[in-house]
Amino acid sequence: MRDFLRTRRERVTPQQVGLPDFGGVRRVKGLRREELALIAGMSVDYYVRLERGNLTGVSEGVLEALSRALRLDDAEHAHLFDLARLQNASGASRRTTPTSKVRPNVQRVLDSISAPAWVRNGRFDFLAGNSLARAVYSPLFLSPSGTPNTARFAFLDPRGQQFWRDWDSVAGDVVAALRAEAARSPYDKGLTDLIGELSTRSDEFRRRWAAHDVMRHRSGVKRVHHPDVGDIDMTYETMELVTDSGLTMVVYGTEPGSSSEERLQLLANLAATSATAVSTDTISAGAAGAAAAAAAGEDA
Repeated sequence: MRDFLRTRRERVTPQQVGLPDFGGVRRVKGLRREELALIAGMSVDYYVRLERGNLTGVSEGVLEALSRALRLDDAEHAHLFDLARLQNASGASRRTTPTSKVRPNVQRVLDSISAPAWVRNGRFDFLAGNSLARAVYSPLFLSPSGTPNTARFAFLDPRGQQFWRDWDSVAGDVVAALRAEAARSPYDKGLTDLIGELSTRSDEFRRRWAAHDVMRHRSGVKRVHHPDVGDIDMTYETMELVTDSGLTMVVYGTEPGSSSEERLQLLANLAATSATAVSTDTISAGAAGAAAAAAAGEDA
């Protein structure tokens, strides 16, 4: 909370909030603490207490006033409340962690969608997807480490920067989403371990993490360079799975008649051909095994 409030306060200028400019050199970035307290309608001492991280018993009205004074967007507003809720949570709610299991019915829904569709948790694990989503993200599955994870792929795998043509934007979004998730699920050990790993192994992640930016993925555009079919531009929409706490379904689409639609269809054909070949090989291997067993039986 301390660092979040400080970085947000430094981002707001006196001119933006209508405070007079008396000239001279200001020794602080953005607003002074007393200026922010004035705009938010609270005493300086009380605001200093909040910025020091003491939110015990803070009211929603105070948080709303602080959010307006700092000009927080929707994601930042939610993050502020999540941080306050964390400090004032009961022991039972503190121990709650999101699920990471995908129900069979959700997998059937994914398989029924003709567009790329997959399910992730708040730490960007690729938990389930249809065949086309797996084809789109095929470079992600080349990493030998555990559950495929797009955050780890972005910062620790050189193929990540080759895969996302707008990697800088993707990297910023991933860090901001993880920062927001950390406030919502602070006792998710998998999330804590991931953030620790990325902070230890990636200077770029550590630099972005220190900015305390937050966001929530809802919709947008992904621009990828697929090693098999080239550049694809895809829009995406996200849908939270209400029954499965913490899980999100992501569905992609392409502009009708575009080169991206053609390349995605080509990728779908390649994926279908590969699946057919694997199925044929499996059947052939099974038949060969059965024949060998029968021959062995006759010899006996």
